[in-house]
Amino acid sequence: MGLARYDKGHRDATRRHILDVASAQFRESGIAAVGLAGIMTEAGLTNGAFYTHFESKEDLVRAVLLDALERREQRHKDNLENGVALETAIRDYLSPRHRDHAGSGCPTAALVSEIARHPKATREAFTGKMSDILALMAAQLPDGSAAERRRRAMSAYATMVGALQLSRAVSDRKLSEEILENAIEAALALANGR
Repeated sequence: MGLARYDKGHRDATRRHILDVASAQFRESGIAAVGLAGIMTEAGLTNGAFYTHFESKEDLVRAVLLDALERREQRHKDNLENGVALETAIRDYLSPRHRDHAGSGCPTAALVSEIARHPKATREAFTGKMSDILALMAAQLPDGSAAERRRRAMSAYATMVGALQLSRAVSDRKLSEEILENAIEAALALANGR
């Protein structure tokens, strides 16, 4: 009896499902802590099915990173097109809800410390998407030259990512809330050039 053949739609849906499961696990537990067997078990698939869709765990990491950052980039595009104020985006990013749901939150805040230790191809994929996101943030900023708005966007985003990471790391809930609240004010000041 021959191997079952699936249409392209099924293959794409299966790949999408693996990406979604891996993305949530990586962001929740960290890339190094998550094994392929755990991803495939949660996805309801065999370990052998993994290699139909990805060459290696690193290939999966790059695919997850690009997918998650493309989704984040789309949120920025939607905000820009719909006139959502950057202040609203900053407050949403630095919210207790975002802090408490790393598995569905910003891949940068969840994974950046690990990405720094990955191969150049993975870091280059991250760098390209990060540049796109910074450009979209800069486009939301008032006043200043393109270079000045980019500098301010970079400063605000770095503050946001770092603050979100710190707020997740501390065990004191009150301190975590203070970190988020103060980071909102700092990111707004940086973004607005104050």
